[in-house]
Formats: sequence, structure tokens, C-alpha cells
Amino acid sequence: MADPDPRPDGDKPVEAAPASRVPGTIKVGSIAGSAVLVTPSWFLIAALIAWLMAPQIEAVEPGLGPLAYVAGFVFAIVLYGAVLLHEAAHAVVARRLGYPVGVIMLHFLGGATAVEREAKRPRDEFWIAVVGPLASLAVAAAAFGVSFLTPEGLIGLFITGLWVTNLLVGVLNLVPGLPLDGGRMLKAGVWSATGNINRGSIVAGWAGRVLSFVVLLWPFIQGQIFGIEPRLTSYVLAVIIGVFLWSGASAAITSAKVRLRLPLLVARDLARRTLAVPADLPLSEAVRRAHEAEAGSIVTVTSGGEPIGLVHEGALLATPEDRRPWMATSTVTRRLEDGLTLPADIDGEELIQAISKAPAPEYLLVEPDGSIYGVLVTSDVDAAFRAGA
Repeated sequence: MADPDPRPDGDKPVEAAPASRVPGTIKVGSIAGSAVLVTPSWFLIAALIAWLMAPQIEAVEPGLGPLAYVAGFVFAIVLYGAVLLHEAAHAVVARRLGYPVGVIMLHFLGGATAVEREAKRPRDEFWIAVVGPLASLAVAAAAFGVSFLTPEGLIGLFITGLWVTNLLVGVLNLVPGLPLDGGRMLKAGVWSATGNINRGSIVAGWAGRVLSFVVLLWPFIQGQIFGIEPRLTSYVLAVIIGVFLWSGASAAITSAKVRLRLPLLVARDLARRTLAVPADLPLSEAVRRAHEAEAGSIVTVTSGGEPIGLVHEGALLATPEDRRPWMATSTVTRRLEDGLTLPADIDGEELIQAISKAPAPEYLLVEPDGSIYGVLVTSDVDAAFRAGA
């Protein structure tokens, strides 16, 4: 499954995003320009596969004893090699379309490819998603063809297991529900129809939530409808996979709802009227002038009118009134460092990114010509965001 801007440089390939080693993971190499990391949870699923395969291996190759578990572990490695091809397909197409790709992670439930940017076109979202299941189905078809040429025994069992599991992976990943690849395809379809990527994420997310309930109920469906007595492992895997699907789908829905509210955040609309005063003006006088001008913020400026500091509202309120006449306004200001001056027209996601990059209580908003427009207070942004929820 792929975790996801048309190509900015025409046919020039985009470099892979820098690989960041996740604590506790093991790097086993790189493929398609991305580091391949294995999580400790992979060894749990590999052990489970070895345990489940051992009786079947013993049946086709009697007398192996403990080596049957070793053979089962080898099958787990072969199986995850096919999973790696699935993830590599995501990575290759994503990079080909101009998206930076981080690491490829192999874990308990399969794999994940870190596409570092959100798609800007529905067709990009679709192609990055669909190539993974297609790669798995291709492996299944190839292994199925080879199975007719393979003699019975251990190799035959491996080939059969390879095409069966890859067929299941390919088909299940086409199921339309996030976080599966089919969910990303559904997201692309809804996005293309509505013109809104967030609507696509919400629809595909809810489909994923429904799918998670089906997975949780599957062991009971097996017993009640198909008459197949589920084993303990069926219940355990149903819970693990169901929780995984629910978590991924819910995260997608939450993220989409947040993005839907972002256009409501316009810095110009949220700005407070600002009074510019000399830095050495007594604080009490600055406050008096601000009240008189009905200004909600104060900026200190040089003699030439150049802004140099923002009065920190919290520091001002914490200063006793009887001390304010003896204090310069500059004593409760924060110097205008990099990131504290923003364009008045900044809005949406760009505004949130700017605030996250340089966290502060207040920001100075300026017009394109550099003149002061007002002051943006972070608490006002937060209140506006919550009001749109």
C-alpha cells in the first residue's frame, strides 16, 4: 500500500526524499531509490508463517523435523519478497510522476511506501495506488504458470503458496476502502467526480471503516454461514487487521476534515488592528493609545517607522498597572525574528505551515509593499479553526 504535484521539471526525475531510519528498524537494502526497512514486528509474522506452514511442509517432505520450521521461515522471506515488489511498484510510479519517496517499510501486516507529498491530480493518486495490486497479481499469475512445471514436494508447495497469497493480496488490496490501495483508487474517483480531494478521502475512509467491521465479523461469518469452524488465529488476525483498517480509515477522515476547514483561515480576516509606537514609550501610554484607537495589538517601531517588536499580550496582562508608567513598551515585546512577519494574504494550509515552522503567540502581518496591516494572534487562529469544526 502506498502512503502518499505533477512533475515540476518535465521529464526530469525527482530525487527520493532523504531516508530517515525509524528507531528499532533494520535496513536490509534499497530498491527504486528508497531504503528498505524491516520492523521487529516482521519477525513475529515470519514466525507465525513458519508455524502455520510447518505441518504442510512435513506432509510433503516427511522427516524434516525442526527443519520444517526453517523451511517455513524461508517461505516467509520469499513471500515478503513479493510484498517488496508490490511496494517497489508504488515507489517507481510515484517517483516517475514527480513525487519524492521516502522509505519502504516491511511490517507485520505487509508493507508501506512513504510517498512524501499529497497527489495534486486524481489520475496520479489512482496510478500510484493501482500498480501495487497489479504487481501482486502479476506475481500470482507468474507463479501459477510455473506451478504446472514444478514437481510435487517442497518447491511445489512454495510455488502454490506464492501464487495463492499474492492473488489474495492483489485482490484484497483492490477492495475500495482506506487505507488499502483500493481505497486510494476510490478516493481518486470521488475526487475526480467532485473536484475535492478531501471529499474523496472522507468517502474512502468511511468505506474503510465499514470494511473493518466486515473483517472483525469474518470469523463469525465463516462459522454461521459457511459452516467453517474458525481457529483461534482467525479471531486474532481479524482483530489485528480490523483495528489496523479502522485506525487508517479514521486517520484519513480526520485529516480530510481538518483540510476542509483550512480555507476558513484567512490571516487578513483574523488580524487585529494594530497601533505602532516607539519602543521607549511608557507602557501605560502605549496601552492608553491602543484603547483610544480601538487597537487589539501594539507594535514597536524605530524612529523611521520600521517595525522591530510585537507586544506579547500575555506579558502585558501579567504586568501590574502601577508599574506600567515606569516601564518602556519594549520590555514586554518580542523581537521580530525570522518567521514572525507574514504576508497579510496568507491563508489555509500555508498559514498553518508558517505558524508551525516558527511557533509564537503573535505574528506581524504586512502588505506587499511592506506596510503594516495588523497582528495575527495564534489563539485567534485556533478559535477560528475550532469554530469551523
